[in-house]
Amino acid sequence: MQYLFQGWNTRGEEKYRDLLLATGTEELAHVEMLATMIARLLDNAPVGDQEIAAKDPVIGAVLGGMNPQHVIVSGLGSMPVDSVGNPWTAAYINASGNLLADFRMNLTYESHGRLQAVRLYESTTDPGVKDMLSWLIARDTMHQNQWYAAICELEEKENIVVPSTFPRSLEKHEVAYDYYDLSGGTASKEGRWAHGPSMDGIGEFKYIPNPKPLAKNRDYS
Repeated sequence: MQYLFQGWNTRGEEKYRDLLLATGTEELAHVEMLATMIARLLDNAPVGDQEIAAKDPVIGAVLGGMNPQHVIVSGLGSMPVDSVGNPWTAAYINASGNLLADFRMNLTYESHGRLQAVRLYESTTDPGVKDMLSWLIARDTMHQNQWYAAICELEEKENIVVPSTFPRSLEKHEVAYDYYDLSGGTASKEGRWAHGPSMDGIGEFKYIPNPKPLAKNRDYS
């Protein structure tokens, strides 16, 4: 749904709208696949199989904390809830109206999704489940690549800083590229973010250890 709302709200080039709507439609199919998988796995599942599965500490903890509604409300079918029973909500949808910001968010979500699918793959011995997850993992590979390609394209056209339309003259340029080391250590000074040209090509990174209070000696009268 996130991709669809982003697509419906797109006012830029048509190709970005098409990308979002196409991917959003595919993701609905993924929901159908997962829901069907859950329902079939629960269908006539022998109690003995559950007892065997419960020997795994992780799976046992899940079974031990099973939400009764999974049995009473859905009849051992899939439900639009998370792993602890919290219902799906539209609050999960992020559509900012800025393509670069949204594509970066999408890349993060696809990264998390593939990570979790891989963990599930490594946790199951069911060949059918592994086969389906292998397909979903491959699609997440594509989606990470496509969002990154779109991000790079937009960054080349505009700038990596969002939003790119805000006049730089209105921001405090003197602090725009300072890295404040507030960790108590100094290891972060070796990072790319602490020295050299800034990633947007406009400024120069500056490492500042233990910065003094920024408001000190500033007149707010």
